[in-house]
Amino acid sequence: MKVSTFLKRTILPVTAAFMLAGCGSSDSASGSKENVLEKIEEEKVITWGVKNDTRLFGLMNTETNEVEGFDIDLARALTKEMFGEDTEVKLKEVTSKTRIQLLNGSDIDAIIATMTITDERKKEVDFSDVYFDAGQSLLVKKGSDITGVDSLAGKTVLAVKGSTSAINIREKAPEAEVLEFENYAEAFTALKQGNGDALTTDDSILYGMADEDPSFELVGGQFTEEPYGIAIKKGNEDFVEKVNEALKALKDSGEYDEIKDKWIKAN
Repeated sequence: MKVSTFLKRTILPVTAAFMLAGCGSSDSASGSKENVLEKIEEEKVITWGVKNDTRLFGLMNTETNEVEGFDIDLARALTKEMFGEDTEVKLKEVTSKTRIQLLNGSDIDAIIATMTITDERKKEVDFSDVYFDAGQSLLVKKGSDITGVDSLAGKTVLAVKGSTSAINIREKAPEAEVLEFENYAEAFTALKQGNGDALTTDDSILYGMADEDPSFELVGGQFTEEPYGIAIKKGNEDFVEKVNEALKALKDSGEYDEIKDKWIKAN
C-alpha cells in the first residue's frame, strides 16, 4: 500500500472524527444553556439580585437583618404572581459593579436593583419592560452654591463605580472632578464628611439619602432619563415574557402602585 493511500485511509477518518466530535461538543454546549424559568419552576426557588445599600429601594435593616425597599417588595410580588405562594424567594446582594457578572455567572436568576436599561447593557443581558422611571440629579448640602450641572466646574462630584451616573456626569460636567466609590453608602458618607461637593445618581436614590439626612437636598432637577428594568440572562425569552406579564398584572391590579406609594413618596 502506498503511503499516501495509507494516510488517506487513516488520518482523514480520524480527522473527520475529531471534527464531528468538536461539532457535537459545540452543539452540546449551546444546547446545555440554562433555562432559568424551568430551573425556578423545578426547584421552587428564585434568587433575585438586589441592592443592600440603597435607601427606599434595597437597604439592609440592621435591626432585623432583612433587606427592605421598593425593589424587594416588587420582587416578592412578582414571584408570587409568576409562581404562586410555594416558591421561595432568596435575595443576594449586588452592586452596580458586580450585578451583571453575578447574573451571568448563575449566582442569581434576575436582577432588580435600580438598573437603568441601556443599549450597552443590552449586549450583555436582556431586560424586562420598564418598571420604574427615574432621572439623574444632584445631592448637595443645603446652602451649597451648586444649583445644577452647569455650576459644577471646579467642583468634586461623587458617584458609584459601574453606574451610568458616573459616565453621564463626565459628559454633562467635563470640568468637574469625579470620584467613584464602591457603593452608595460609601459615597454618601464621603459627601457628609466633606470629601466632595455633590453626589450624583438617580433622583429616586438621592431622595432616600435626603430622607435619611435632611441637611442635604436635591438640586437642578433631572438631567437624564433612567428607565429601570429587570435584567435576565440572555437566551431566556420565556422568562422575560413571564416577568413582563406579571409586571403588567401587578400594575393592572393596583398592587404595583401600592408598593410604590409605600416607598417612593417623593415621586
